[in-house]
Amino acid sequence: MPTLSERLLQLAVQIQQVPAPTFDEARRAAFVRGLFADEGLADAQIDAAGNALARLPGTGSAAPLLVSAHLDTVFPLETDLRLIHQSDRIIGPGIGDNSLGVAGLLGLVWALRQEGILLEGDLWLAANTGEEGLGDLRGMRALVERFGGDVRAYLVLEGMALGHVYHRALGVQRYRVTARTSGGHSWTDYGRPSAIHELSGFVSSLSALKLPAEPRTTLNVGRITGGTSVNTIAAEACLELDLRSESPKALDDLVRRVEGMVRALNRPGVSAQAEVIGQRPAGEIPALHPLVRLAVSSLAEQGLSANLTIGSTDANIPLSLGYPAVCVGLTGGAGAHTTNEFIYTAPLGRGLDSLVGLVRAVFREQ
Repeated sequence: MPTLSERLLQLAVQIQQVPAPTFDEARRAAFVRGLFADEGLADAQIDAAGNALARLPGTGSAAPLLVSAHLDTVFPLETDLRLIHQSDRIIGPGIGDNSLGVAGLLGLVWALRQEGILLEGDLWLAANTGEEGLGDLRGMRALVERFGGDVRAYLVLEGMALGHVYHRALGVQRYRVTARTSGGHSWTDYGRPSAIHELSGFVSSLSALKLPAEPRTTLNVGRITGGTSVNTIAAEACLELDLRSESPKALDDLVRRVEGMVRALNRPGVSAQAEVIGQRPAGEIPALHPLVRLAVSSLAEQGLSANLTIGSTDANIPLSLGYPAVCVGLTGGAGAHTTNEFIYTAPLGRGLDSLVGLVRAVFREQ
């Protein structure tokens, strides 16, 4: 008979084989909702945001706990999802981020039932949409709008973050910057402004910006598109820009500088605008918050040390609104967002035990 860890890995593989690009998670959500129903969980459903939810009823009237894991991946539908199984790892796109996290929702139920653990309140499980890329945390936004402060806490699962406790939310602002000109022929109209040249100069100016190392603040141009042909002066081009900082003030300062740089591109023959395409609000709970201490203790009980850290996760939304939330992991791994992503298989048992311990402790904490 397979162990819980083996069952969990088998389920993670099944989930990974169902494509789920951001904005196209419906097939995977339906699959997970079916798993919830097969387990006999209450209120198995898919909400208006595409989140798959279900409830494990508790034995008392204690406030419920919500545990979530995001459904979506960064990989387009046509991605080859074949996996490579090695002695100590499984390799393949999305296996750790976040197929294993979603499987962990079911693994938690299996472990609680196997150990005969009855919780004092309801346990809500949510496989949510829109965590990656331009999803802008839409699934978690819907969950927090629904549950608000009526839950004890929000626990967010990531497949490859074992040992990390994300209790601080990294602020993120994303833009689509578009430049437009009249365009023309590369020879006969030479000298007219090119939208691509304008944005290229803008990127060079961005690269020259001095950003603080403390608080850590970053920028990245992730995509550039535009133009018609090699011999056409580009009439339109756009880029997608990601700004991040540990400090809301530093992020605001960077936002003002970048928006000013975009405005400065405008002149006769050139128009430019910056459209906000993503905002992930900052927030945090202190390292001494009871939820953080419980997460650290649950890892210590498995012989694991905790790294208290900051990140951009689904926990951003509840943290930004002052609700207790942490993001934790199930095993180790590397290569996230690449086709060579992998998870280590051996630590998974301790990761699942740590999650069970944390869930139990949250209900016991008054």
